Amino acid sequence: MSFIELTDVHQAYGHKRVLNDIDLRIREGEFTTIVGPTGCGKSTMLRLILGSEQPVRGSVTIEGTPVTGIHRDRGIVFQQYGLFPNLTVLENIMFGPVHERHSFVGGIIGRAIIKLRRGAECWLGKRVGNLLPKGPLYAIEEQALEYLNRIGLSEADAGKYPFELSGGMRQRVAIASAAIMKPKVFLMDEPFGALDAVTRQKMQQFILELHQKYQMTIFFVTHELREALFLGTRVIALSQYYKTDNGGEPGTQGSKIISDFPLQRTSTLDEKYSPELNAIEKQLMEDLDGSKKKYIGDFHLTHPDSFRTVDAAEWRRTS
Repeated sequence: MSFIELTDVHQAYGHKRVLNDIDLRIREGEFTTIVGPTGCGKSTMLRLILGSEQPVRGSVTIEGTPVTGIHRDRGIVFQQYGLFPNLTVLENIMFGPVHERHSFVGGIIGRAIIKLRRGAECWLGKRVGNLLPKGPLYAIEEQALEYLNRIGLSEADAGKYPFELSGGMRQRVAIASAAIMKPKVFLMDEPFGALDAVTRQKMQQFILELHQKYQMTIFFVTHELREALFLGTRVIALSQYYKTDNGGEPGTQGSKIISDFPLQRTSTLDEKYSPELNAIEKQLMEDLDGSKKKYIGDFHLTHPDSFRTVDAAEWRRTS
C-alpha cells in the first residue's frame, strides 16, 4: 500500500509549465533520491509534498489524505540553510522540540537556565556547572548535543552563533535542526552541496543511520548520481527533455519522471562502485542526456510501484 501518492500532478508558474503528469507511489520508509537537470522541478516536487504549494492539477496524498498545507510530520532542509541568527547553534537545534513540548514562558526559562549553567561551566569548570539545576529542557539539550556530535561539530561550537560558522557548518546545523524532530517524511533539497568531500561522506552515513533507526520516508534531491545511488532504496530521474506526438516543443512541456529504478541498499562505502550500481548509473546518464530524447513509451520505469497516467496525444509506445 502506498504511503505517499502523486497522481496526474501538473504544476506551472504563470505560463511556464514545470511538472507534467507526475505519477508516483511511495511506500512508508522508502529512501527516494531524485536527480535531474537544473530547472526540471525537483524542488517544486518537494514543495508539493511538503504542502507549501498546491498543484494546478492532480492530487498529492499522504496516507490517503490530501496534502493541503504544511504539517509537523513533514520536515525539510533546503539548499540554503535556514537558521535563526539570534540563537546559538545549540538553541537552533533545540528550537523545534522546545516549542513543541514546552510553553513559550517555559522555553524562555529553560534557555536561561542552560545559558547560566553553561556560562558557569565555561568560567568555573564543569564541576561547578553540574551543581546548578538542570532545568526543564535538559533532556532536549542532551539530545541536541548528541546530534551536534553526529554532524561533526563539538560542544565548544554549541554556544556559537550562525555568523561564526562556515557555510558548510551552518548547513550541518540546519540538517540537525530538522532531523531532531524525527519527521515521518524528511525532504532534503541538495543538503550536502556546500560540504567538502570528507564532511559530505560523514553526513551521508549520518542520514543513512537516521533512516535505518527511525524508518523515516526520505526524499533526497542531489546532482550527484553516485550519491543518489548510494543513499537511496529507489532513484527517480525527472527531465523536461523527451518526445511526444502532440507537437509540443521538447524542453517546454514540463518535466516527467523518465526513470524509476529500485536500489539495493549498500552496506559499505566500497559498494558505491558495485557493478549493479555502475549499470544503473550508466542508464541514468543516458536517460538524462538531453540530446537523446525518448518517447514516453521508452522511459525506464522499472520500479514495481511505477505507474503512468498519460494523455493519449502524448503517447507513443516505441521510438
